[in-house]
Amino acid sequence: MNGKLKIFSGNANLPLAKAICDYAGVELGKCEIRKFSNENIKVSIVDSVRGQDVFIIQPSCSPVNEGIIELLIMIDAVKHASAGRVTAVVPYFPYARSDKKDEPRISITARLMADLLQTAGADRVMTMNLHSPQIQGFFRVPVDHLLAGRLLCNYFEKAGTENCVVIAPDAGSAKRAGHYAIKLGLPLAILDKRRSDDTENPVIHNVIGDVKGKRAIIFDDEIASGGSILEVIKALESLGVEEIQACCVHAVLSGKASEKLANSKLSKLVVTDTVSIPEHKKFPNLEVISVAELFAKAIMYTNRGESISGLYDKF
Repeated sequence: MNGKLKIFSGNANLPLAKAICDYAGVELGKCEIRKFSNENIKVSIVDSVRGQDVFIIQPSCSPVNEGIIELLIMIDAVKHASAGRVTAVVPYFPYARSDKKDEPRISITARLMADLLQTAGADRVMTMNLHSPQIQGFFRVPVDHLLAGRLLCNYFEKAGTENCVVIAPDAGSAKRAGHYAIKLGLPLAILDKRRSDDTENPVIHNVIGDVKGKRAIIFDDEIASGGSILEVIKALESLGVEEIQACCVHAVLSGKASEKLANSKLSKLVVTDTVSIPEHKKFPNLEVISVAELFAKAIMYTNRGESISGLYDKF
């Protein structure tokens, strides 16, 4: 579609939306979002969108459920305002961990989110580093699954990777971490992490690979409470690593995660800005790199009907 490009944003991550607009060379669309005393949300799209190619940016940031409703109402509003095409840009997809039925009588909530976005009127979805890439299969509209691997690898290449080893925090992330290791030309070590419940406190049982005396780089897709990565850090400490660095795409940093990580043996944590990080959650060893340019290019290429496959690698 080559209609006029319009970009709007909910309240979840306005700094990222503005940065995307700066790279794309377009003005952020005007809309008014109001929350009434009964907690109902009203969205008024100020700019005309008739026949235009509309992108709505809204990652899953706190308060998560309010942001989801805000996004759905925005999609519905522009759809009823006769937008030519509506793309939901969700850098951090909501409920992505609820992607399968691994207990009796639970919801596959990631599938529900996909259904809601389509029912609201999204013609396509753009997201980044899904917890499970198979979530794309929950949709019956096109999904552009962007990946931040190249950005993270470029950062560490510039910082220097002498005597480093890439760490996969668990068996499930080994394939993705393997791609990082290949890209950086580094060895790979895999931790045998086991989670027995929903407490977000897994246990490390074994390590596959040589880490003693090495500078470890932990690659993960998300850090929420920090319980998982703190267990990894403790395990690596006990194995005699020289230095521990980490990176993740989605820095949720819920609860006291920032405080715990700041007081850990982690020398550096590199994250992206898919999730808005408030000032009180930032700490000296935290470094944020932006995905704005990548999303801006993907949005512009999509608007022009061009391929976006060259924007990212397979991790």
